[in-house]
Amino acid sequence: MTLAADEFIRRFLLHTLPDGFHRIRHYGFLDNGRRLAKLTLCRQLLATSPPPPAPPAADYRERYRQLTGRALDICPGCGGPMRAFGVLAPHRPAWPGTS
Repeated sequence: MTLAADEFIRRFLLHTLPDGFHRIRHYGFLDNGRRLAKLTLCRQLLATSPPPPAPPAADYRERYRQLTGRALDICPGCGGPMRAFGVLAPHRPAWPGTS
């Protein structure tokens, strides 16, 4: 998109704040600094219990399955098992002047 200079500056200045103002990104009960304490208070006021902690995943494959509902060892195309046919050696670049 091509803009005239004055239109570009107008749109750019929509993202700036006047002097004396500060942009607030995190506030309220989800503020990172006091999130746990505020959520605990919210649960007390609502008379609810905290959710049960998720069991720790065995490794990244299990964690991926918990988050997405898909397994890394199942082929997304055919639904069959994925098999490893070999392991590649790590690439070691040869630096000039070294042997």
